[in-house]
Amino acid sequence: MTPRPEIDQTIDVTDFLVIGSGIAGVRAAIELGHHGRVLIVNKGNPPQSASEFAQGGIAVALDPEDSVEAHRADTLLAGKGLCRLEAVEVLVKEGPLRVRELIQWGARFDRQGERYVLAREAAHRCARILRRGDATGTEIMRTLLAKAQPLRTIRRLPPHFTSDLLVDKGRCVGAVLISGSGGVRVVGAKAVLLATGGAGQVYSRTTNPSVATGDGMAMAYRAGCVLEDMEFVQFHPTALALPNAPAFLLTEALRGEGAILRNTQGKAFMKRYDPAGELATRDIVSQAIWQEMQTSHASHVYLDVTHLKAEYIHERFPTVTQTCLRYGLDITKTPIPVAPSAHFMIGGAKTSLTGATSLDGLYAAGEVACSGIHGANRLASNSLLEGLVFGTRAGEAMLASSRKDAVKRSEIQSLFEKSRPEWITHQSVFPAPLGMETDRFKETMWNRVGIVRNQASLTEALTLLEQWETLKTAPIVSQAEGEFKNMVTVASMIVRAALLRRNSVGAHYRSDDPEAGKSPDLRHIAFRLSNQPQGDWT
Repeated sequence: MTPRPEIDQTIDVTDFLVIGSGIAGVRAAIELGHHGRVLIVNKGNPPQSASEFAQGGIAVALDPEDSVEAHRADTLLAGKGLCRLEAVEVLVKEGPLRVRELIQWGARFDRQGERYVLAREAAHRCARILRRGDATGTEIMRTLLAKAQPLRTIRRLPPHFTSDLLVDKGRCVGAVLISGSGGVRVVGAKAVLLATGGAGQVYSRTTNPSVATGDGMAMAYRAGCVLEDMEFVQFHPTALALPNAPAFLLTEALRGEGAILRNTQGKAFMKRYDPAGELATRDIVSQAIWQEMQTSHASHVYLDVTHLKAEYIHERFPTVTQTCLRYGLDITKTPIPVAPSAHFMIGGAKTSLTGATSLDGLYAAGEVACSGIHGANRLASNSLLEGLVFGTRAGEAMLASSRKDAVKRSEIQSLFEKSRPEWITHQSVFPAPLGMETDRFKETMWNRVGIVRNQASLTEALTLLEQWETLKTAPIVSQAEGEFKNMVTVASMIVRAALLRRNSVGAHYRSDDPEAGKSPDLRHIAFRLSNQPQGDWT
């Protein structure tokens, strides 16, 4: 028998482990920190969560002329019949309370005198988007971190990559973390929250930060959790499309303020695809842009704000204007080249209305979770509200249902030693340099499983993914290999679900569906770890 390699190992215990430090994770930690010890872990240095990059705003019915009923109706309409009604009810009814609480904690949103300035975005019937310029996510995170900072019960680790969850007798009891130097930290906890965000890095073109590699979804799947709605990947219609520039998101609020989408011939085109024009839902706008790009053999279309007052644009969208100026583009004088980009995972770990997954002791909130709020297509600016509302609910539920006895170091040490395989290794198992494999993988997903899919493209993608899936990687690996393994796991579920769902609906558009979404199947597709991970209709 080959002796086990020696690794630097630390055993840690806490009451509550929060994996991820975006809006959902920090909001849950605040709830938990008043009642027990909380350990927050994330794999990057702040600001590294998608929450902090969110520009547009937070959708909430605060205006007297608006209502939670109207917000609910808009959310359901955008979701194309696949929303879970009770989850939407929770979101829109508790949303105003959570946002007012945030304001009490010091959040500064745009105002004119005593009134908050509410913006309108696509598929909202009225102005209900609360904003802080075009850096709303940053402001919300500033407020939450300031609220959490005085709580001495909350501890934050330096960057660690979470390799896998610890499961004992059908219950999640902690996680295995890898430090930047390769050391292992095993953390035991009464309850664990996944708040790891999405998986935009599965695609070669994404608005997501580099940390969005689907880690939480993949870990939940390996631990035996149910994942649902994985075929629904939302592509944001307007991300910057300049050579050698990242796919920087151009907020929906620009179109809400009157920006016009034009093709490369300079012609406005959205009214040909939907009566709502630029204010149609994201799935429709992204698919329309893709069609215009195909027709004109172009790599982009244009988002035009040159007809709007320059002073107003600079005031309302400072981040957008300054970012574009860095690439030599004055958006008040020149239309912006844009193209769709992978933006938001609608599917994820299936949860109850309190964030509980199908595995005892494990909760999920935010983009990593699938509570059914978004259906087949997310309504603009509902994601920040989701993080606030369901992060709070998950924290409350963890307090109410976690095991009462303290987790013991000896218990976690023993469990880790029993589950630790003989073949733990830090040696690469990839036949080519990992960077090359990752690039090829992302291009495969973008070209074959992007905005428009069909049976042939999905089958080709699955064949390639199955080759990557056969690579035998150890559960404890380098961060880069761990992320690649997680992305392949998530991508496999996206592709398999997309193959099962033959009808177009919402963000899932199949070019080989002759009815193009006229009679979609309104069931859901779920995955649970098995020898045949094909997915099941529920």
